[in-house]
Amino acid sequence: QVRVVESGGGLVQPGGSLRLSCTASGIIFSINVMGWYRQAPGKERELVGGITNGIINYVDSVRGRFTISRDNAKNMVCLYLQMNSLKPEDTAVYYCRVGTTANSVYWGQGTQVTVSS
Repeated sequence: QVRVVESGGGLVQPGGSLRLSCTASGIIFSINVMGWYRQAPGKERELVGGITNGIINYVDSVRGRFTISRDNAKNMVCLYLQMNSLKPEDTAVYYCRVGTTANSVYWGQGTQVTVSS
């Protein structure tokens, strides 16, 4: 079992920055995939970017503006999403997704990001 918790969302003006954090605890040795997704009102959940076997990928709409990083601690794994040059279209609920070697998938509860003047 893996517990996933996101934090760091909020209201920011266009052009501003936010840093989201995702903390995964539990059977962390089995984690092999971590990623950020987002879901805007009325739209399907979409991939923002993630880390798989140490390789980081981003969708085109955020590449160059968003940066994903990962930090391993003794009892938890943290995934970060640094978001710069935010646009109104980045407004969404952002979710952290964790995959394990047992092909289990865990989601956090999500954190709201609103980009508005």
